[in-house]
Amino acid sequence: MKKSSINIVIAFVLGATVAGGIAVAEMNNTGGVKACVDNKTKALFLSADGKCTKGRSPLELTTNAFDIKNIAATVTPSVVSIAVETPTSGGSGSGWVYQSTANSSYIVTNNHVIDAVASGSGSITVEFSNGDQIDAKIVGRDKAYDVALLQINKGNLAALNIGDSTKLVVGEPVIAIGSPLGLASTVTTGIISALNRPVSAGTAGAESFVNAIQTDAAINPGNSGGALINAQGQIIGVNSAIATLSSGGTSGSIGLGFAIPITEAKRVIDEIISSPTNTSTRPLLGVYFDNTYTGIGAKILRLTPGEGAEVAGIPAGSVIRSIGGQRVTDQVSAVVRIRSYAPGGTISVTVDLPNGGGTKTFTVKLGKAPSNG
Repeated sequence: MKKSSINIVIAFVLGATVAGGIAVAEMNNTGGVKACVDNKTKALFLSADGKCTKGRSPLELTTNAFDIKNIAATVTPSVVSIAVETPTSGGSGSGWVYQSTANSSYIVTNNHVIDAVASGSGSITVEFSNGDQIDAKIVGRDKAYDVALLQINKGNLAALNIGDSTKLVVGEPVIAIGSPLGLASTVTTGIISALNRPVSAGTAGAESFVNAIQTDAAINPGNSGGALINAQGQIIGVNSAIATLSSGGTSGSIGLGFAIPITEAKRVIDEIISSPTNTSTRPLLGVYFDNTYTGIGAKILRLTPGEGAEVAGIPAGSVIRSIGGQRVTDQVSAVVRIRSYAPGGTISVTVDLPNGGGTKTFTVKLGKAPSNG
């Protein structure tokens, strides 16, 4: 039987905002990575020797067992609730502080959280764990990667430390922080259940494609845009989608949550910040897929002249079996694998050649195209 990629129904809906403290589960600290916490901003800094400068207190983060209490208390002030209001509807989600200067800060969230305002009119309000609220404006967004960047006129905020999602291992513990159903500063824990999970979300013609981190940490409607944190207190994923049961409707957590890898999201965010037009790009293989193909893999219908696939010599009619060593089961997984790379990158593409020509691996340099903001 053919194994298909997952199409996730995004069911992140408005919930009543509830002010409150941080709910965490405490575990014994058994030793691990040493860090320092800024006494004022509560920002977390790694320390190779365990020594802290003036104004920072020592903290030891566990690796085999989470020190959930300390990590959550340190990271949660940098995770925000986001309320969206339009003339006809409202919604909510989560976000987190990416960068901060003396006067303003960038907040990262999912595009689908703020899409209603971006596509029409309305307001976006960011709320911090202490209850402070402030209006936000959209700087830029990328529908294809489901990433959006907001800006607020509030500075000197503690930004989250960025981890490396390319070094994740299945089974390592994680913390999800966000505002499910409007319940601000909610902390849940679990493990990384799978990596490189091809997930498409959204409606036809406006899908996002994510080479997702799968986790069993409880993620519910409203967690969208929140932070997935590792044992070192670093963000390694942006919580984005949950699986719903085939019966349809809005679902709660069933242990199948998906996050955008932070290394993938960071490229898009940095492009939005640095671009004069606050836009981003996506990698381009230079192929059109055959939507009628029902076999395993992704069949190339035709090539884009002058782009990577044609230059590398891949013939039309070939069926892609793997990209970068990752198996391709269908068209969705092919798109996801391609978009997990940066434009200009070089990848290996293994195909079954047409007319029984056997299997061959090509080296392709990816092109660049504007992403759909």
